[in-house]
Parts: sequence; C-alpha cells; structure tokens
Amino acid sequence: MPASVLDDVSHRRYNPLRGSWILVSPHRTKRPWQGQQEAASKSTLPKYDPSCYLCPGNKRAAGGINPQYENTFVFVNDYSAVKEEQADYHPPDNDGSLSSLFLRAESVTGKCYVVTFAPSHNLTLADLAHQQIVSIINTWATLYAAHLSSTSSLSQIGAATTLPPASPNIDSVRAKVQYRYMQIFENKGAAMGCSNPHPHGQIWTTTSLPEEPAVELEQLKSYNREHGGHHMLEDYARLESDQRERIVYQNSAFIAVCPWWATWPFETMVIAREHKRALTDFSSSEKEQLAEVLSEVARRYDNLFETQFPYSMGLHQAPLDGSDEETQCSHFHIHFYPPLLRSATVRKFLVGYEMMAEPQRDITPEQAAERLRGCGGVLYRMKMNVE
Repeated sequence: MPASVLDDVSHRRYNPLRGSWILVSPHRTKRPWQGQQEAASKSTLPKYDPSCYLCPGNKRAAGGINPQYENTFVFVNDYSAVKEEQADYHPPDNDGSLSSLFLRAESVTGKCYVVTFAPSHNLTLADLAHQQIVSIINTWATLYAAHLSSTSSLSQIGAATTLPPASPNIDSVRAKVQYRYMQIFENKGAAMGCSNPHPHGQIWTTTSLPEEPAVELEQLKSYNREHGGHHMLEDYARLESDQRERIVYQNSAFIAVCPWWATWPFETMVIAREHKRALTDFSSSEKEQLAEVLSEVARRYDNLFETQFPYSMGLHQAPLDGSDEETQCSHFHIHFYPPLLRSATVRKFLVGYEMMAEPQRDITPEQAAERLRGCGGVLYRMKMNVE
C-alpha cells in the first residue's frame, strides 16, 4: 500500500516499463469544479449505413466491394501508412559530416490491415457479445501467426489455421518480406482521430521495431537480466493482485489495472498473469478470458460518464522477427489510453508542462480504479433502450 500521504501531496511515480517518471498532483482534485455536466448520450447510429465504407456489401473508398460478412472481416488498408513495395533507399555512409550525423533516415516497408469487429454499424467493443470478441481475438492471433518468422520459437506453436469466413485466406496475407513487428490497435471515437464509427481496428506490420514497444522491450530485457530471470509484468501482476487497490477487473488468466505509473486519467493495462509472450501462447480458455476482460473494461468506460468513451487501445507482444532474448522477455499486455477527465466532454490534454517537461496527472490511479470498479453491470445504453 502506498503511504497515505501520497494521496494529498504532489509526487513523482516511476514507470519501470518505460524507465520514465510522471508527476502526480492529487491535491488538485479538491479544487472547485463548475464545468459542464453531461446528460447520458444515446447512440443514434443506424445498424446499417449505406454510405459507410466498412458495412457489409458496401463499396470502399478505393473501389473494392465488401462481402456480406457476418463476423470479423479483414482487408488490406486502402490507404496504408507503409507500402509493401517502393523505391529502394540506401542511407549514405557515415562520413562524419554534419549531414550524416543529423539528417538520418531509413527505409520502412510494411503491410496494413483493417479488421472490422462486427457487421453492425452502431456497435462498439462494449456492446459486442462475448463470442464476437473471441472472434476478434482469434482473428488477431491468426494474422499474427501468419506473419511470424519461421525462425521464431513462437512459430512452432502458432501455426496459422484459418481466418473467419469472408476474410482473405492465409496465402493472401503472407508478406513478401519478413516484417519485424506487428502493431494491433483500435482508435475509438472522433476524439482519438477515428474517421469511421463502424467498429473496427487496424494492424500495421513493419520492417522496423517501433519506438514504444522497443523502449518497453529494452526495459523488460534489463529486468529479466537483473532479477534472476524473472519477468517484470508477471511480477507486477502478482503485486497488483495482492494489493488490489488499482484493480479494475480480474479473472484467473488476466488482470486489468490502472497502473501505478498511468499517464491518462482512466488509463488501464490488461496483463497476462502468467508469462505469455504473444497471442499464440494462449489456449482457447485463455482467449475466452481475455475477451471477458476486454468487455468489462470497455463497458466500464462507457458507464463511467454514460457516453461512447473514446480511447486508443493497443496490444504489445513479442516481435514477429526477434532474437531469442527479445521473444522470451516479451510479455503480452494491452494498453488503453482514454482522454476523458471529468465528464463526457472534459478531456485531459498533454500540453505545456507535459510536452516540455514530463507527463502530469491529477486524479490518482487508485482513485480512477475505484471509480471504474463501481461502473460494472449492464451497459447504460441497454437501460436507456428499455426505458
């Protein structure tokens, strides 16, 4: 248990997953608040939108036609952030010049996918039935396995099986080159830059190891070396399970917490209790339990302010093509970064001090977890529909 004095004094908290610090100012929550109080929002989106690029049977922006899919649907992004094929770029030799020191670049190729979560236009992760979320997880796992390097120890247990009906077959998603990393993520809500409300996520595979997972992986490797082969997030999940005050929801396979070092007001992290390197390590039962936790987190978010709670969510797991140390030290976890602070329209901004110095938060993770724990039960929209 943290010292009670921390509930009322400004202090810094250490993030071992990034090797960084965050400023916490809990005393600021006592300041008077006369901001806007929001009424519950009720979704007015139709089940099917003829103008939506992601609804079944509709024409996409680049001209392709969606099939009449019934579960998840996967297709290569019509406007990918990275290209599979492009002109070769070879950085000039480092000759000691200022240009070679400061003006560095490297070529990145990759493949980007869109994964629709369900055919209904007006649903979100919080609305989906349990088996629909299991279908999403299975789709993620299949695509991840299809891109694994043949030299990875994960490829021996993650042999690709099949994708859901109406999705590309495995051969069509195999890469022309071996990619280094796969980032699976979802941006929910216009506040997070989502351009289409139809429930969907994205998958970007790249020849490079992106900055965020690279920083975490270095920390995970260092912890493993310095603590006798222990895994950081396995130890941290055990600590949180013992202390309980930052837990939002848990089952026998996963724990969802507002981490000690959280930056965003209601940030949560879903962590596998045991050391699991990637989606391919999970049994069918564990995927079922992961679906349960994702549903609980998403529903509690929406119930908190009775709104379609925006967030960016992303999976961090072992690289597709990594060293044995990188693979073995990776630990599967999911980050949820939501911006809302006090109501459906009052959000947290990382500006000023946060941009120039270090991140800062007011409400403590312990306070955030307590509020989210109290938001379980039936999704608020279901109650409104009954009324």
